[in-house]
Amino acid sequence: MEKLFTTRKIRLLIDSDDIDQKNKIMDTLYQWRYICFKAANQIYTHHYVQLQLREMLYLTEGVRARLADIKRDEYGMLSTSRMNTSYQVLAQNYKGSIPMHIMSALNGNLVASFNKMSKALASGESGMPNFRKEIPIPFKGTDVKKLRSSKEGTVFHFSLFDFPFRTYLGKTGHDKREMLQRLLAGQLRLCTSSLVLDKGKIFMLAVFQTERQEQPLDQDIIAEASLSLDYPIIVSVGHKRYTIGSKDEYLYKRLAIQAAIRRKRKAMPFMNQNSRRQLRKTSIDQLIQSEKRYVSHKQHVYSKRLIDLCLKNKAATLLLVDQTDKEQQAKEDPFLFRNWGYYGLKQKIERKALKIGIAVLVE
Repeated sequence: MEKLFTTRKIRLLIDSDDIDQKNKIMDTLYQWRYICFKAANQIYTHHYVQLQLREMLYLTEGVRARLADIKRDEYGMLSTSRMNTSYQVLAQNYKGSIPMHIMSALNGNLVASFNKMSKALASGESGMPNFRKEIPIPFKGTDVKKLRSSKEGTVFHFSLFDFPFRTYLGKTGHDKREMLQRLLAGQLRLCTSSLVLDKGKIFMLAVFQTERQEQPLDQDIIAEASLSLDYPIIVSVGHKRYTIGSKDEYLYKRLAIQAAIRRKRKAMPFMNQNSRRQLRKTSIDQLIQSEKRYVSHKQHVYSKRLIDLCLKNKAATLLLVDQTDKEQQAKEDPFLFRNWGYYGLKQKIERKALKIGIAVLVE
């Protein structure tokens, strides 16, 4: 069966009542993140230099710029494999300061991404990327130890690099809870994931390996979905017609958030410089992020309902019709174009359809 990968963002709490231990763990994680930031730039720098050796035509003919392990190629200039070259640099600089499993995961991820963009780098179409200090801390799935759930099954406890953690899934974390329960039962596999530190909070970007679910679908049944201006989605299956969401229901909260942002921005000219800066960093930025989360949540809800309708009617093919026409209409109406997330909704529909084997066609 085809393997699929699903990512879930899970809030983590340090599973301890000792304030000193919590502070020590947080300080250690921030130190590790800074090391990952430096190591990521070093990995790309070393592989970029190796890549450019091939382009240095001004070197003498006696220099053979063949990036290969000398054990496998008599003209190779490397004492080990290309991936291991950067890992050796990391081990020399950071061994003892950070678990080397983190360095191994970081090296594997970045070497793979570098190889994908190596042609663009060599041709000059792309430049060297810079990594930020907020880089996630990668770890391997096998580093998660002692995974267990509470009696109610709502909280999961585990150990990561000997640090105790527990999950905080909230009221809307049903899908995350289900994924963790399946992981605990051995039905899923946790792949290389990462920790994200955001303003004193810890999040785990957990990557689960799943297999495409076989569904009893009829290849002769086609569902047609149109992204309408009045309804987020209009679905037609045979003689049946469904509407998902509505214009008013979708825009109600989003327009309220935008109105709050405008009110705060209108008040800014009457404040001093420090107050304006503080307002922009706190209230306004928080409202902007809240709007983005709301739109993303609605797109997930609508796309999930669409796929459920396809399953209910056993439709094996989903046809997205009139996309160009609808997008043109939205561009002609700046209000709707500003408030309607066509591309994000279409992208989420395609992802959910892929997981259960529904073919998506765009007309």
